[in-house]
Amino acid sequence: MKKISWFEATSIEEAQRETNATVSEVLDKESGNGAIIKSGGIDVLDLMKESLIAPDKIVNIRNIPDLDQIEYDTKKGLKVGANVTLAQIESSADIKSNYLALHQSVAKAATPQLRNMSTIGGNLAQRTRCWYFRSIDHSCFRKGGTTCFAKNGENEYHAIIDNGSCSSVYASSVATALLAFEATLDIATPDGKSKQIKMDEFFVPPWVDSSKENVLKPGEIITAVMVPPFKKGTKSYYIKQGARASYDWALADVAIVLEMSGTRCKNAKISLGAAAPIPIRAENAEAILTEEGVSQASAAKAAESAMEKANPLEKNGYKVAIFKTIIKRAIERTV
Repeated sequence: MKKISWFEATSIEEAQRETNATVSEVLDKESGNGAIIKSGGIDVLDLMKESLIAPDKIVNIRNIPDLDQIEYDTKKGLKVGANVTLAQIESSADIKSNYLALHQSVAKAATPQLRNMSTIGGNLAQRTRCWYFRSIDHSCFRKGGTTCFAKNGENEYHAIIDNGSCSSVYASSVATALLAFEATLDIATPDGKSKQIKMDEFFVPPWVDSSKENVLKPGEIITAVMVPPFKKGTKSYYIKQGARASYDWALADVAIVLEMSGTRCKNAKISLGAAAPIPIRAENAEAILTEEGVSQASAAKAAESAMEKANPLEKNGYKVAIFKTIIKRAIERTV
């Protein structure tokens, strides 16, 4: 077994000095094996066990102070430190009261044991769970190859939208809720500054760059997730459909955030996970709710609209019906 160095970072600056690669880059053997960061470390450890990465050094940021706090202010909104665990988010009364869909998405993520370890920053930065990507025997499109083996293979869990070049789906269910809430990520940059990136700008679709799922560069570290203040009349709901009721990766999930004024819908956000290689917004469906209001009829119409671009593969056509059902159900449960 290869020997790996371990560095215990006590500050963001220290971690950045010791890091020279992203997890995506060390997957590319031609780029060297480098030094990468880890927080909860679940995905990093999985990738190592699967023999997909063999870093020279792991820089642990799990114990850096001030990254494990949840702050809520009625005027400023919600700030969740990157090292906050999913279990902490699940147990937050402020999040459950004001950002229900986020609370629900976390409560449905993995097992209690994993939620105790998984951090929000690591959860958002994890790589796809496509079994062809995770197999050392398949040099797939995301690993620099020319073939998406899921296209004509075992694709029952794969993308039904935007699945032309790569049919993998994004692994994080929490990202689905954060996209609907229009969250922003605070990212520390190697020059000692920070930048804010909106959730819909964080993800990288495979037709833009197949080697990674997000925009993080070497030395850039997620420090916090920020969600805008809760607006009066806003309601949200999240539904995840998995193969098992207890825990599993999502076959389909949806997050709905509606800003209501009486029966009128002033603003609607509908985000879908496990539908495409990245979490996506169903903007045409959102427009139906703002134009027609929220009712059983408009919910059904919005669900149909959200699936208009679906192009299922041989074995995952069932996901279209699932999405239509849970989109409609989630909208109805906000009223």
